[in-house]
Amino acid sequence: MSDTSPSEKPLNETWLILGASSAIARAFARAASAEADILLAGRDRTDMEATAADLRARSGRRAGVVAFDATDYASHAATVAQAKAFAGDGLLNIFLAFGTMPSQGEIDADPALIAKVIEANYTGAAHILHVAAPVLEARRAGRVVVLTSVAGDRGRLKNYVYGSAKAGLNAYLQGLRARLFRAGCTVTTVKPGPVDTAMSYGLNDMPMMAAPETVAAASLKAAKKGAETLYTPGIWLIIMTIIRLIPERIFKKLNI
Repeated sequence: MSDTSPSEKPLNETWLILGASSAIARAFARAASAEADILLAGRDRTDMEATAADLRARSGRRAGVVAFDATDYASHAATVAQAKAFAGDGLLNIFLAFGTMPSQGEIDADPALIAKVIEANYTGAAHILHVAAPVLEARRAGRVVVLTSVAGDRGRLKNYVYGSAKAGLNAYLQGLRARLFRAGCTVTTVKPGPVDTAMSYGLNDMPMMAAPETVAAASLKAAKKGAETLYTPGIWLIIMTIIRLIPERIFKKLNI
């Protein structure tokens, strides 16, 4: 991020929140609106309008709404252009929080779901970020925070299709991080464990379920620090380190 002298007024910041109707996105918007304007992007306009009104009442900051569909690639340039206009001369940051997670059993029963999982969790995310990258480069500043998952660290029997999409996104973000670093921008990959959201509803066997507010607060804190990767809650860094170190000849026998 560029330095400013004590006499200079800090640039106003805007967070473009992609997938704004998710529980984590709403929690992130509430936390970020204490210091920045918010532009909510997603498909459920009614839901987003209600969230924007709440944000304006809570913080007194600007909060707007823009249509966004991760799978409608032709519309991504317009979404980014609207975000650019909303931010004006200020800093533009991005928080990406969309995805879908059918169970591995559902995918096994209907392999057509594979394309939808990859499109929602990887292709759509990579496309909108690639469209936005030149805008961030031109401004020579900004933060990108992308919600992925610990599932992307290793292909597991119980969710390897979903995990493979997140693994692809993680690799993409590593390259994007290197690209935007040269323009003074940061890219933070957030890898939460199970989170208590609509996407995980009914999956009662998931351990250590985190609250959306916990993940959102940790993500915002990591963004301000310019962190490269965040496991949240932190215990998942230890868990996934162990899981990655298990030899394949043993790992393939585990029912996880």
